[in-house]
Amino acid sequence: MSAKQLEQAAQATKTAFLFPGQGSQKVGMLAELAEQFAVVTETFTEASEAVGFDLWNIAQSGEGLNQTENTQPVLLTASIAMWRVWLDLGGIAPKYLAGHSLGEYSALVAGNAISLADAVKLVHLRGQLMQSAVPQGQGAMAAILSLEDARVIELCEQVNIQGRGSVEAANYNAQGQVVIAGDKTLVDAVMESAKENGGKAIALPVSVPSHCSLMKPAAEQFAQALEQTAIELPSIPVIQNVNAAIATDVANLRQALTAQLYQSVQWTKTMQYLQDQGIQYVVECGPGNVLANLAKRLPNIEKAFPIDTQSRMEDALNAILVAEGKIA
Repeated sequence: MSAKQLEQAAQATKTAFLFPGQGSQKVGMLAELAEQFAVVTETFTEASEAVGFDLWNIAQSGEGLNQTENTQPVLLTASIAMWRVWLDLGGIAPKYLAGHSLGEYSALVAGNAISLADAVKLVHLRGQLMQSAVPQGQGAMAAILSLEDARVIELCEQVNIQGRGSVEAANYNAQGQVVIAGDKTLVDAVMESAKENGGKAIALPVSVPSHCSLMKPAAEQFAQALEQTAIELPSIPVIQNVNAAIATDVANLRQALTAQLYQSVQWTKTMQYLQDQGIQYVVECGPGNVLANLAKRLPNIEKAFPIDTQSRMEDALNAILVAEGKIA
């Protein structure tokens, strides 16, 4: 479907597509879809040729899958493969696109703002820069549950005053769910404080503390690569992570992608924006169902669909076509 056709089809729908970020990867992802739809392996071949190594093999074998510089291009490619299957099967073009962290790049590819080849090269570099910005073992991330956002911020500030580094809110995922990132000792301290204050704390199995000030050196280098990459405004609006807004020009888009490395992901506000625009159905276009489950908590979202298997894909296709009045 051309960019103009996508734009026209998207204007009359109440559906949004959500693209997941790092953490959604799993060994063997999309294997079932690949058996039924040739476009899956074709998409992985296209992306692999761009980065110079076999992304499908990593996805299926799991070898090196959790290394950030591999995870990012593999996940992006998986999401775009699923997006292409959806369109090939006659799925509705959504009114909005949004991606969580890395998923913002998937959203931009789906919206024809960046080519798949350029995007996988960008996120491969992004992963390398993020990995090298903080020595192994010195950074950490943790999910803080059952506390107000303001209280989590207070706990971070109390620890930061001690002058041993920094810890910050990295992802505002939903009410009562904030991910923090920073120096490992300070992340550990906030986790303990959260538990003492009646909250829950879960350490995340990541090697890189994303979306915090420790990533500023990586962002400075990454900005140069963004400047050299052909980018257009997307044909379907993409809601940006850093401000839950839509870019008005390409310079703004590049700036937001750079800032995304060291600023928090405003996912709660992103989902509120979709609700305010009358979105009633969301589709998670990537492995798993983390974003779909978060969306189900929201009062105005009637249905949230993962589409990472053939049965899930078909269920979502039919349900949304019926809900949108395209078929009886």
